Amino acid sequence: MKAKIKVGIVGSKFAADFHAFSYRRNPTVEIAAAAAIDNLEPFAQKWNIPRTYADYQEMLAKEDLDLVSVCVPNFLHHDVVLAAARAGKHVFCEKPLATSVADAREMVAACRKAGVLLFYGEDWVFAPALRRTEEIIREGALGRVLYVKAKECHNGTHSPYAKDKQKCGGGCLIHLAIHPLGWILHLLGNGGQNPVVEVFGKCNGGLADNYVHKGNGGEDFAVGILKFAQGEHAFIEGNYITVGGMDDKVEIYGSEGNLKADLTFGSPLRVYSRPGYAYAIEKTDNTLGWTFPAVDEFLNLGYVDELAYAVDCVREKRSPQYGCSGELGLACVEIIAALYQANETGKLVRGRWI
Repeated sequence: MKAKIKVGIVGSKFAADFHAFSYRRNPTVEIAAAAAIDNLEPFAQKWNIPRTYADYQEMLAKEDLDLVSVCVPNFLHHDVVLAAARAGKHVFCEKPLATSVADAREMVAACRKAGVLLFYGEDWVFAPALRRTEEIIREGALGRVLYVKAKECHNGTHSPYAKDKQKCGGGCLIHLAIHPLGWILHLLGNGGQNPVVEVFGKCNGGLADNYVHKGNGGEDFAVGILKFAQGEHAFIEGNYITVGGMDDKVEIYGSEGNLKADLTFGSPLRVYSRPGYAYAIEKTDNTLGWTFPAVDEFLNLGYVDELAYAVDCVREKRSPQYGCSGELGLACVEIIAALYQANETGKLVRGRWI
């Protein structure tokens, strides 16, 4: 077992920042290098990263890396993951795995052929509140799970790439609702034994058809309904019309009970402020009046533990669980594509996704 895992980060903005934050909390990780086309030096200085590259291909060729974090815009995930696989590096890819089903399938196949591990960044799987949720379900406290409702919503993305339908792969469905989708597949999929067999989706059409974000090529409101082979139903939502901060919630209804979890507004802190203060939670407009500031946001959202888990898998040379695997990322992209198809046709889409 290696004492230290050498990590390289591709990207230098929001996702790269929480990756660096999470790695710095792990004594078994050395952030050896970073590559990006902008914001590179400020990012490297902030996290004390010794070597930087304007070209990630050069970083992959020159650095003896064990793991590469892919923290670039969605449309670039495919190329960076393939390059990492060719270089023989294990790779951790942020959501969504890709902007198309064909690209996602190629990424999974390429990593498998190269013998490298492909990790998929579904942080909800590692969020402490949702891990505890799973424990309660496994104890039988809710009986048989019948219906799960989950959402990720906020008031809109600041990324120009996320506003571009082609570069994002869509709108809030693939950019936000993919989080509850991935977690529900992890929760109910039973390791592939309980696939999704029917989906139906509705969303705005982008641009002038959007509720609020008329400049976004993709939708600013989306919902999806899933049916699993064993009969459970799930409802997922993602939107850019929710003001007041990022709103991530889960509701689970079982034959013997129900459970509700609040990932983003569940802080133990209550603050009333007239002048406001620096930061409460992601996507809040201000901190005036009553607010509920996050205590350890990246930990509570699962980022710290998911990256620690990936590092442990690399150190111990073991494959990841389904909830952190490229296979989960592929299933999410396939189901999102089916939801978009259902929205376009107005018809239920049947298949077998896991």
